[in-house]
Amino acid sequence: MTDEWSGQLWLGRDYGLILGETGRTAPHAHYAHQFILSSDSPVTVSLDGHLHTACRLFIPSRQSHAIVQTQGNVLMAYVEPGAFDAQVLQHALDAADFGLESFEQTLRRLPRRRADDARVQRALLTLDQQLSGKVSAQSLAQAAHLSLSQLERLFVNQLGVPVRRLVMWRRLRMALDLALNGHTLTEAAHGAGFADSAHFSRTMKQLFGVTAGASLRHLQVHLLPL
Repeated sequence: MTDEWSGQLWLGRDYGLILGETGRTAPHAHYAHQFILSSDSPVTVSLDGHLHTACRLFIPSRQSHAIVQTQGNVLMAYVEPGAFDAQVLQHALDAADFGLESFEQTLRRLPRRRADDARVQRALLTLDQQLSGKVSAQSLAQAAHLSLSQLERLFVNQLGVPVRRLVMWRRLRMALDLALNGHTLTEAAHGAGFADSAHFSRTMKQLFGVTAGASLRHLQVHLLPL
């Protein structure tokens, strides 16, 4: 294995699918739930420092892990926890056939969940409107008519992630979308509100264990309709 990833990347609004040869990663934790499926040889993953080898692996949001060994084509799904119930998601993907089309259709059919609190919905709408520039947690709180501490508690309770982590995740997805649409890494970084391409790459490394260049250089990208 190398650090390079190759194959196909299908990118939707609240999930991404990769089918191909997967490079190893450094230990990392990300906001997305991750599902790994191999049709041939088992995959070896380190979960919180313990090795697990299987053909199907589900890695919950924010669990520390590293891809240690894969062989042949592997199918991976990265799914935003705020949009899906974890148990329903795992059951649906466990039953899906190996293949991008099968996983994509399964994810497209699954019901989405929304934040129960309308104040959180207002904060999320404001967040998306501010992504290309500076996102202020205080401005999100004001849009939701909440104190900053109340907003933080609601985000953790309803979305499972602090405000700052969700902003980072949304920025990263936006930057990847721009990069995959033909923009340079520098243009994509600036368009998503990162200080520069190095900031974008560091965030990618932190959340996925690989740099943006290594993960995007050999992937054929298909942007799914929203």
